[in-house]
Amino acid sequence: MAAGVWFRKCLRLHDNEPLVKAVASGLDVVPFFILDPHFDKSRVGVNRFSFLLQSLKDLDGQLRRRGSRLLVFRGQPEQVLVELFGEKAPVHLSAIFWEADTEPYARARDERVLAMAKEGGVHAEKLSGHTLLDIDATVAKPGFKPPISMKSIQTIVNAVGPFRQPFDVPKIPPLRIEGHNVPDISELYDEEPSSHGFPGGETEALARLQRTCSDVQYVCCFEKPKTASTGRPGCPWEPSTTGLSPYLKFGCLSVRTAWYAIDRCIRGKSHSQPPQSLHGQLLFREMFYLLGAAVPNFDRNEGNSMCKTIPWGCDESLLAAWEAGKTGYPFIDALMRQLKQTGFMHHLGRHAVACFLTRGDLWQNWTAGRDVFDRLLLDADWAVNNGNWLWLAGVAPFSAPYFRIYDPCPGPKSSLNADQTGEFVKHYVPELRNMPAKYLYKPWTAPVAEQKKAGCIIGEDYPKPIVDHQRAREENLAKFKAALDAKGGELPAKFGGAKGDPGPMRSSYTSGKGATGKGGKRADTPQTEDGDSRKVRRWGTLDIFGLQACEV
Repeated sequence: MAAGVWFRKCLRLHDNEPLVKAVASGLDVVPFFILDPHFDKSRVGVNRFSFLLQSLKDLDGQLRRRGSRLLVFRGQPEQVLVELFGEKAPVHLSAIFWEADTEPYARARDERVLAMAKEGGVHAEKLSGHTLLDIDATVAKPGFKPPISMKSIQTIVNAVGPFRQPFDVPKIPPLRIEGHNVPDISELYDEEPSSHGFPGGETEALARLQRTCSDVQYVCCFEKPKTASTGRPGCPWEPSTTGLSPYLKFGCLSVRTAWYAIDRCIRGKSHSQPPQSLHGQLLFREMFYLLGAAVPNFDRNEGNSMCKTIPWGCDESLLAAWEAGKTGYPFIDALMRQLKQTGFMHHLGRHAVACFLTRGDLWQNWTAGRDVFDRLLLDADWAVNNGNWLWLAGVAPFSAPYFRIYDPCPGPKSSLNADQTGEFVKHYVPELRNMPAKYLYKPWTAPVAEQKKAGCIIGEDYPKPIVDHQRAREENLAKFKAALDAKGGELPAKFGGAKGDPGPMRSSYTSGKGATGKGGKRADTPQTEDGDSRKVRRWGTLDIFGLQACEV
């Protein structure tokens, strides 16, 4: 008879309530993970799966140093667990504990498992732990309203009171069973992983958190919109943020451990505030988890109260060029190639490529881009990924105004905070490595002589732009406005008839009746692009802790 700890996203020993509960049961403790065929190559890229396996190996190593180990099973979870609940399995589980998951697939799976356990007389508990709030309990409270701003999520958090402190690692009893080892990535994928900057596992997660918090001034002064989309100077492959998001996504790092580590850094000191601060990024994460749990069809265009209805196009060739980093816009292409190569992209880069794919240039459905991110990002997180794509496509009540469009050729005053030396582009788009910096973001404007000198003829060695940005921008603005007008105004009724931005930043939406912004100008008149003016820098620059999937 044994108590099983079913590891899923909680790939750590610290602050692991299911592990604490299992140890407290007094039974033998069996830590295990199930490789679910639902998450196959079509859904999960090689880099993210490699990160998962590294995390499992790190977890197994920590358990072995304590005399235990991690068992890895393969197959449909229900089928695996039926066997483990039976008496003929290598271990007979009479109890099972796991960390709750609010994603739709996980909810349905877990309900089936709970029913199976009850029928088999197995004690089963799912426990909140992947978020600061108990998501299900919060949504179930009388009067709960889905939060769509920093103020609303702060109100919810303040009503709950202080978050519980992280649990210590309990004394884990020994486990000696052979087999069921963590597989190597080569057993599951033909291609080799190419991401090397983010080793998976709790050990690296805690080390990275410690490195971050050792620089107290950095933590106190952190403001998300001021970090660079193009990495650190001289090392464009190094993120200008903390790089903790993949570890939060997989639960290698407890969100409470991160919250209190940050709190210790800023306590009693002058520091940045939400939404820009590190705490603010974690609160945005909570907001999207609550939305994902409370809003039906949160991942869809139709039947989603958080999504305006827009008649997006469907052009596979445009989507393929965007995904491959062959749009002819070097900044966009470098970011997409970085994504495929490393599994990472800075949140402002995610803003740029998402805007480019949807309302800015290519007019493609946000769900198509969402699926690419979900497959390739190390920190891909269902609630956060959907929330950010809704945000950046301009279709959510918490979106910045749809007419704030990023320039895919960012200049020195761009809110995308892109380096002007071109080292980021040259690193990820080597075809342009000899192109002079002044032409790098618009290489088609370089004289033919310069192109020949650089060894890169535009249209031959590197693509021409697949769309003319200015023309596409104007056409898309007109289409977006027409779609909203067809519904009776700029903001459909489901947005509460608001004329102001309900999010943490204020904007002046117009209801089509001559509303004006500062200086008497019509608020919907696209005089400047978001990416071109520091004056409008505040628009669309906030993202969650990785956001897009929690990128900090």
